[in-house]
Amino acid sequence: MRVVMVNDCAYVGETLVKYFPADVEAVHLKRSRGFWDKTFGITWRVLRATADLYHVHYLLQDCYIALKFGKHPVVGHAHGSDLRSSLKHRVWGRIVSYNLKHCDKVLVSTPDILDIAREYRVDAEYLPNPFDASIFYPKPLKQHNGKRKVLIASDSNWGVKGTDVAIKTLSRIKDEVEVSIIRYGVDFDKTMALASSLGLRLNALPKVSHDWISEYYWDADVVIDQFKFGALGMVSLEAIACGRPVLTYVSSEYPENKDFPLKDLRDEEKIAKIIKDLSPQFWKEEYAFVKRHHDPVAIASRVVSIYNGLL
Repeated sequence: MRVVMVNDCAYVGETLVKYFPADVEAVHLKRSRGFWDKTFGITWRVLRATADLYHVHYLLQDCYIALKFGKHPVVGHAHGSDLRSSLKHRVWGRIVSYNLKHCDKVLVSTPDILDIAREYRVDAEYLPNPFDASIFYPKPLKQHNGKRKVLIASDSNWGVKGTDVAIKTLSRIKDEVEVSIIRYGVDFDKTMALASSLGLRLNALPKVSHDWISEYYWDADVVIDQFKFGALGMVSLEAIACGRPVLTYVSSEYPENKDFPLKDLRDEEKIAKIIKDLSPQFWKEEYAFVKRHHDPVAIASRVVSIYNGLL
């Protein structure tokens, strides 16, 4: 079977390709955000591509181009912002809705966008994101006698990630924690200003490659992710896989989350208390969930089964 993977999101496509069985030949057409690469460049490469099946990440222009060029079957893989926001956009919304209706299969990467997809496609399916176990794997906590080391690992974006909630929470226990944050996101400067106003010192870390981010996780005692959309993001999956407890908002509204150990975590006082009182058992329960639902070998196998069904 020859598969052309188009674009990517949070290295999901790259991880799937890495864990496909040997009888799946995958060609991955990646692109940058440069104007040429995301318009004429990707258009030309998709036009020239030949495969048994096309797997396109994000239900935006790449997916639309593949469909308009008659590339079938097409698996359209939604990753969040395409359905949460782009679908409501005056221009992009038409493209996303077209893709939802015309892809041969629609997958969604988080349970909070499944119902949105099913308004257009009753056969839309939730596919848990895989983590790359060759990069993200458990290491023991580093021994130290200082304050608890907290890493804010998701990008600084108040509207999408709720980074302001993390800052307000940590300011409550600022004398008991040493906080680091990765320097990226549209609200990074605002985040630093908020922390300063609340007397919380942040150690700003440079943004690094995906292959190296595990070093940041291993250096922390606890990792903070998002408090907005109610599902495990890649930051959470990868940090838990690295052996670190993660505090994030996982909604009990979605049945896919039913066995996650700590749901509906959004209250600042409660989050602060958990950071102070974390036990090793908490991470073990999170890790069991991640291994059960996000194992890369199992998910890659499931994707191949979906491919075979379409062929």
